[in-house]
Amino acid sequence: MIRLKEKYEKEVIPSMMDKFSYTNPMAVPKIEKVVVNTGFGSLVSDKTSGERKKTYEAILKDLSSITGQYPLLTRAKKSISGFKIREGLPVGAQVTLRGKRMYDFLERIIHIVLPRSRDFEGISSQSMDRGGNLTIAIREHIAFPEILPEKVKAIFGLEITVVTTAKNRDEGLELLKLLGLPIKKE
Repeated sequence: MIRLKEKYEKEVIPSMMDKFSYTNPMAVPKIEKVVVNTGFGSLVSDKTSGERKKTYEAILKDLSSITGQYPLLTRAKKSISGFKIREGLPVGAQVTLRGKRMYDFLERIIHIVLPRSRDFEGISSQSMDRGGNLTIAIREHIAFPEILPEKVKAIFGLEITVVTTAKNRDEGLELLKLLGLPIKKE
């Protein structure tokens, strides 16, 4: 199996140069980073502070085993009484992947996680924004092979954003299709 970075260099760059008539290979869009994000939300809203801490730790442990990098705890910027949130309270976690970890993570997403996801029919092209960045939602983190479902305390969803250097939506879609992401034709 050809690695994702090699595939980009050997197949994607020439193909993109032909389709969009770039004169320089450095002008071809590339993947800049992958941001993995999760919110704690309903998992911790009705728990005591001790139970919350255990839940945070379990989620951070699972997220770090999925990404291979320790996540950053994101905190609430302001209090919202309707959601039982106080300023400074942890509300989520995020990891920014670059370089080798990013390519390894994307390979696992393409070849293992998305095919294992329940009722998966392909990524909607509507998930791509105007800047050429793709956001994928994964409902259950147990689709990752690193997670043992019987040891999981709480199942949470992930939001994965693939940030590219594409100038528009068409370039970004073509780049990700050529890399092997299963994007639906709409």
